[in-house]
Amino acid sequence: MTQWTELNDESRVRWETIAEFWDDYMGDESNRFHRELIRSQTEQLLQIQQGHIVLDIGCGNGNFTRRLSDLGANVVAFDYSSKMIERAKLRTKDKLNIRYKVLDATNPIALSELGKDKFDRAVSNMALMDISDVGPLITNLHTLLKRNGTVVFSIPHPCFQTPNMREIQETEDLNGSLITRNSIQIFDYLTPEPYQAIGIRGQSVEHYMFHRPLEYYFKQFFTSGFVLDGFLEPSFIKEKDEAKFDWYDIPPVCIFRFKKV
Repeated sequence: MTQWTELNDESRVRWETIAEFWDDYMGDESNRFHRELIRSQTEQLLQIQQGHIVLDIGCGNGNFTRRLSDLGANVVAFDYSSKMIERAKLRTKDKLNIRYKVLDATNPIALSELGKDKFDRAVSNMALMDISDVGPLITNLHTLLKRNGTVVFSIPHPCFQTPNMREIQETEDLNGSLITRNSIQIFDYLTPEPYQAIGIRGQSVEHYMFHRPLEYYFKQFFTSGFVLDGFLEPSFIKEKDEAKFDWYDIPPVCIFRFKKV
């Protein structure tokens, strides 16, 4: 939302503060959340082919950027945190098909300078919810992508992860069997709202996140000349009874694929 642009500088400062902490935590392989919910499903929707030119938006420390390189893509990856890009470069060795940039996704001029009809694919893993105004990015993606190019992005599922949502686990004696159910309580789904969150326990400051309902993303992409042609709602696989809440029958994320038309 354009009214949140005044938070953009503060958001970037906070990510600069916690960038090294996040990089240390994520390492070269990222965390379970990304490994089990994001990576394989995103690859499924991207359908990378040898020689594809790919734009990686909000690349962080470059975990998925390097995976794209391994799949044969030539990658331009950017993040607005200079410290994240420094860490990404340090972790990237002997990969000549990756170029990292410090770039703010809310800056339409900087986005347009990336090229016209240049990219076969664009991807953003769990980053759009951290961007104060996604309008310039979505508008420019239509120019940046080649004909029939696609953009795949993942975000926390806005239907189930609203600001101040509550995770609930209840155990019930049902016909002599103890049944445990996970549920959530959500608030103000339809109200776009910035909020502060702890993504990794132990980070020194909260970072900003920006809640938007599904309708907002659909409208932005549809009016910019895209059609939705892929959508996934991954969740963890429950292999045994757990004594804590986890995302089994409720998807914590959703992954979209929009195609340029």
